[in-house]
Amino acid sequence: MASSLLSIADAVVATINGASLGQPVDAERLFLPQFELQEMSVLRVVVVPKDEDRKPITRTAKQATYRVDVGVLKKIASTDTAEIDPLCALVASIAALFDGKRLAALPEAICTVAKTEPVYAPEHLEQLRQFTSVIVLTFKVVE
Repeated sequence: MASSLLSIADAVVATINGASLGQPVDAERLFLPQFELQEMSVLRVVVVPKDEDRKPITRTAKQATYRVDVGVLKKIASTDTAEIDPLCALVASIAALFDGKRLAALPEAICTVAKTEPVYAPEHLEQLRQFTSVIVLTFKVVE
């Protein structure tokens, strides 16, 4: 069996790809999400396993915490709101998919935090004309 962190990351990808988010999304799990700027003209949703932590909660049970980053990236033509607002809405929709919810593929995993950090990266907009946002999802599992 794959590690729990990788299973959770795969379930996050499946959840995003199975959701109706107002625009087509093809999420993928990557370990090293590096792209050339010319590749960024298409929307990219990237799921990256981040970390895990286990601690005892009783003599026989442990609580595991898993964090997964979801990156939303796209090269934009301008920094006007007409192009950025739909991307911000997509980020909010993805966060809402998970916040306080269990993963369908792994119902023992509940998302306790869906933190958008940053909502967008101003330096990417200014220097690269690229929208970049990261949603940090925290899942808890009692083992």
